Amino acid sequence: MSPGASENSLVVQMRRHAREYFERALAECSIPRAFGRNIRLEGAHLRIGESDYDLSAFSPVAVVSIGKAGHSMAEALSNIVPTGIGGIVACPARSSVPLAEFRYFYGGHPLPNEDSLHAGDAILDLLRALPGGSLIVYLISGGASAVAEKSLLPDLTLSDIVGTYRGLVHSGAPIAEINAIRKHLSAIKGGRMAQAASPAMQVSVLVSDVPDNALDALASGPTMPDRSTVSDCYSIAERYRMLARFPRRLRPIFERHELPETPKAGEPVFCNSQYITVLSNQTAVRAAAQRATEAGFIVEVDDSCDDWDYQQAADYLLARLRTLRHSSSPVRLISGGEVTVQVEEKSGVGGRNQQFALYCAQKIAGEPITVLSAGTDGIDGNSPAAGAVVDGTTASRAKQRGLDPETALARFDAFPLLDAIGDTIVTGPTGNNVRDLRILLAY
Repeated sequence: MSPGASENSLVVQMRRHAREYFERALAECSIPRAFGRNIRLEGAHLRIGESDYDLSAFSPVAVVSIGKAGHSMAEALSNIVPTGIGGIVACPARSSVPLAEFRYFYGGHPLPNEDSLHAGDAILDLLRALPGGSLIVYLISGGASAVAEKSLLPDLTLSDIVGTYRGLVHSGAPIAEINAIRKHLSAIKGGRMAQAASPAMQVSVLVSDVPDNALDALASGPTMPDRSTVSDCYSIAERYRMLARFPRRLRPIFERHELPETPKAGEPVFCNSQYITVLSNQTAVRAAAQRATEAGFIVEVDDSCDDWDYQQAADYLLARLRTLRHSSSPVRLISGGEVTVQVEEKSGVGGRNQQFALYCAQKIAGEPITVLSAGTDGIDGNSPAAGAVVDGTTASRAKQRGLDPETALARFDAFPLLDAIGDTIVTGPTGNNVRDLRILLAY
């Protein structure tokens, strides 16, 4: 076998391994599997984690399931509790077999749509009408901030809300800071959903797409005490120069410091509230690392670049990979969490994972290194891909097709280039979301 053929075989093998680890992570993060591990029905008793709810003592038992996993979570719970529950599902993807006991709203993501606002109204109407002897089971996953919304400010139109979301998403701010502002503008976020349902018994089952130490940022924390404050919001908006991106109708609220405060820890509205995380990014990281270990490779996990700028994160992880390769080879470096990308108003098609991957492709040109970066929700930005897997030949293959990686990066237009050379990962929406996964391999 010629050296060129040998090198090509190695590239193919490394790409296959990277995809295999990602697929193992997706499988381990399935909603039914997570619910099976954490939720069970024993007679009339619903056991969620360490908590026990006697369903015969509550009337009614209502379910509010919101986010990218809205349908999947409601379906998994209905399979465990087949009768006596119903409520609302708000999710971005239309279900082929909706549950008969639930009203469905198909909200927009990453930007709200009309159904997002209808979902917000319906959720508040349901919660406010429940008697004190009710049990509300919230099923909350990433993406819920956009798929269910109701503005606290009555003058804001859907166009204003969409403009606000667009300004936040493109600001380059980490998700926790973006959601701090969303909480203070919303009638259902930042603990206000729990406030509307009080004093009923409430339990939140979480599929987290936020850092483990910031669970109140998940879906902008609709059922949890809010740690962020109005002062934080003003500082965040100033730090990322958000006001220029916001609709004109919203700017005076920030300029005059008139944001309403959210409910905080210790307030009575949370006395009957409990929370359990059944899936998080660490589930995906552990699954990918375990699969690589089973295959006999040296594996390192490094999540320290969570919420970093994508270029800073890429430079750090590649430097870490090269250092590890000096002491042991081959090596696999697994990294969870998300990177940030500050997107210009006029941008192309892509997302943070493809932007990260294409940037890496230039840095590893000619090296026996493979980098995979993908979202567990199957959606990366405004593209149809979940992310991409690149290697030391990506940059040269692109140039052979007359494509320029530098121009694609500058235009935030990574998808057309990566898709043209077969480096995108397309899974379709997974009905789940536990943040992103980055897998770096080196020989």
